[in-house]
Amino acid sequence: MPESLTLNEVRNGIALLTLNNPRRRNALSLAMMDEMLGHLESAERDDGVRVIVIRAEGPVYSSGHDLRELAEGNIEDQTILFARCTELMEAVRLLPKPVIAQVQGLATAAGCQLVATCDLVVASDESGFATPGVDIGLFCTTPAVAVGRAVPLKKTMEMLLTGQPISASEALEAGLVNRVVPADRLEEETLALAEKVASAPMSTVSIGKSAFYRQMAMDRPQAYELAQRVMVENLQTADAKEGIGAFLEKREPRWHS
Repeated sequence: MPESLTLNEVRNGIALLTLNNPRRRNALSLAMMDEMLGHLESAERDDGVRVIVIRAEGPVYSSGHDLRELAEGNIEDQTILFARCTELMEAVRLLPKPVIAQVQGLATAAGCQLVATCDLVVASDESGFATPGVDIGLFCTTPAVAVGRAVPLKKTMEMLLTGQPISASEALEAGLVNRVVPADRLEEETLALAEKVASAPMSTVSIGKSAFYRQMAMDRPQAYELAQRVMVENLQTADAKEGIGAFLEKREPRWHS
């Protein structure tokens, strides 16, 4: 029986989704993306899961799409593959639970897109990031959607036009990653961040994540209109009432979610 392309386990409320095809540089093949979508759907349904970490086996986080799969497919196959990739990226963004990328190596093209799509990113000091499609005649247009929303325009265009990888420290400076840590502390630091995020009430996190991405696509007046409405709605929840009550009473809150 072939080894699964992904692994999934839940540890203390944290779902660890591992890309498990290092021999193919964890390429985002159609089969791998289907497995990832299944795991994300399961994590969303599981009330015991509060945070999802996407990590990888081997020296490469993900090299992006499987170029052989792209080259051998017809137009319909290629259309399906890119549509599935978009579905995966949007599943991460729209998931009501936070998603953290734990990056141990090189993340390129759609692999870099996945990193940019995650809510938070912890990277090893040995990691790197690139959108090198221009080097093979296939501009990284879909990766640019996520990267261009995480990284300033000029830096994104430099990555897209040169194909050159940027280091972990450059990615940190550009805002693509949140933290850069020594390789031997990557899992420890990622789990510490995940545990901190998981300690918040999940109803509040879900409301906040959804509203954040919705308002980012709006102009400022529309964004404030949405945000103030969401804050009023948030105030009506049991967790908000408990949290404010606990603060005023100088005690630890007892979250409902």
